[in-house]
Amino acid sequence: PLPFANDAMLPFDPKDLKSCYPLMISAVVPRPIAFVSSLSADGVGNLSPFSYATVISHDPPCVMFSACRKPGGAKKDTWANIEATKEFVVCVMSEWFVNAANHTCGNFDAEDDEFDLSGLTRVPSAKVKPPRVKESAFHMECKLRHSYDVTNADGVVTATAIVGEVVMFHIHEAVANVEWEGKPRVDMARYAPVCRLGGDTYGRVGSGYDLPRPDRPAAGR
Repeated sequence: PLPFANDAMLPFDPKDLKSCYPLMISAVVPRPIAFVSSLSADGVGNLSPFSYATVISHDPPCVMFSACRKPGGAKKDTWANIEATKEFVVCVMSEWFVNAANHTCGNFDAEDDEFDLSGLTRVPSAKVKPPRVKESAFHMECKLRHSYDVTNADGVVTATAIVGEVVMFHIHEAVANVEWEGKPRVDMARYAPVCRLGGDTYGRVGSGYDLPRPDRPAAGR
C-alpha cells in the first residue's frame, strides 16, 4: 500500500499543461546521463550530457539518447554532428568531474569546442573518430544505427531519438571487477556515477540492495 494518509491521485492531461517538462524530469527519476562526445564534419569537438538516455539491448550492445530541439526548432549540435559523421562516444559521469561536465550544458556556439571550455581531456578512440573523455571511468564508442524523429500535434519535430551500436568498451581498471571470466562488471562504490533528478539537481548512486528473483512454480502446482 501507499505510505500516505489517503489514495488521492491528481490527474493531469498533457494537453492542459503549459509544459510537461518539469513534471516528467522530476517524476521519472533517477535518470542515467549519457555524456556524449561527437565531432562536426569540420572536426570541431562537442561534449554534452543527455538524461533522456538508457541502454536498450546487449546483443548487439546498443544505447539510446534523445536530443530535443533548440528553441526555434534547430537541431542540437550533438545530433547535427552525429547525423553528419555517424559516430559518437558515450561516457559516464562520475562525481569527481561532475562540475566540469556540467559546464558543457552551456548555450555555446557550434564552433565552440566543449573540451576546451570545460578543461576535460581528450583521449583517442579505437574505432571511431570522436575522442573519449579521460576523466570518465567508462566509455562506449558507438556507430549510429537508427534515429527516430518525434513530432508534436502540429507535426513539428521536437526531438530525435538516437540509437548507437557499441563497437568498443573502455573501463578503468580501478573500477573493473573481472572476477567472472568474459563477464566484467563495475565496482559501484569506486565508480561513483551521478544521475539526473528534477530541475538542476544531480543525484548520487549511494547504496543498493539485492532481491532474489522468485522461482516460477512448477506446472500443476
